[in-house]
Amino acid sequence: MSEDINRRLFLGGVIAATSLAAAPPEEERRGDMLYRTLGRTGQKVSAIGLGGSDIGKAKDQALATEIVRTGIDHGITFMDNSWDYNNGNGQGEIKMGNALRDGYREKVFLMTKVDGRTKDSAAQQIDQSLQRLQTDHFDLMLFHEVIRFEDPDRIFADDGAIHAFLDARKAGKIRYIGFSGHKDPAIHLRMLQVAHDHGFQFDAIMFPNNVMDASFRSFGRQVLPVAVKEGLGVLCMKPFGGGILVQQAGVNPIEALHFVLNQPVTVCINGCNTMRDLNQAIEAARTFKPMSEQQISALVSKYRPEADTGKFELFKTTSHFDSTAKNPQWLG
Repeated sequence: MSEDINRRLFLGGVIAATSLAAAPPEEERRGDMLYRTLGRTGQKVSAIGLGGSDIGKAKDQALATEIVRTGIDHGITFMDNSWDYNNGNGQGEIKMGNALRDGYREKVFLMTKVDGRTKDSAAQQIDQSLQRLQTDHFDLMLFHEVIRFEDPDRIFADDGAIHAFLDARKAGKIRYIGFSGHKDPAIHLRMLQVAHDHGFQFDAIMFPNNVMDASFRSFGRQVLPVAVKEGLGVLCMKPFGGGILVQQAGVNPIEALHFVLNQPVTVCINGCNTMRDLNQAIEAARTFKPMSEQQISALVSKYRPEADTGKFELFKTTSHFDSTAKNPQWLG
């Protein structure tokens, strides 16, 4: 890690504001879909990813299968999931696992996340996720909901979850390792620093990004520059703020997806529990063109009056999205 990056991490994320019109990474277009390289892994994945939480919310398995397989047939290769989605009942993983049968598993880059902070709890969740998703390995596994300043210390403790991940990687159950969270950029930067202190380097990082993030507790301004310099695969979630930006703030969905795709990120995770949602995501990839700095500035300014207080980014300002706060036993 360079002295400059190290200094920035020690400062807890006090980073100069960065242009949100930074060029997207090198990409390849095939049909309707864009493909980008997942950081230092060298893996080429679709710039649109399917979110497992919304797959779990699909009204039945038939619809979930239709969404997943149609998405894959249209070029989506990145699949997101988590052990605790859908109130911990596993429906996100179960429905996606069923949808990925009949040869579809081999066509995707499959990621899931676990909550366990201890070695034992994380190991149990990894194995349960493998069973639900009907696979013998994950292409990427994340520590989920790193939303407390003490989470990095628990994960990297002597009996922490990092050891379950390393054992699983050695056993061929995991190819790459990363972490996710949605609360505060400073926590993400601390996670990177604690990993550095333990001689560990992540392959990927996941955080929220949307047209309002730029104005309040911004992951895009504070974490994204560090992630890019570190060579991490960058996964962005909540382009619609859990639906709130579209439903309550009137944000245009295609515009919202284009905003995220315009940044130096690898994948924008999109929740789709209807075919309309899926078609919208595919259309966003098909119509995406790099936006100018003036266009980005105008978009950010348009929503700044309502964005400054974070009132529409409830995942930052409330516990509404904090599944492990409601279920601390999942942490182990």
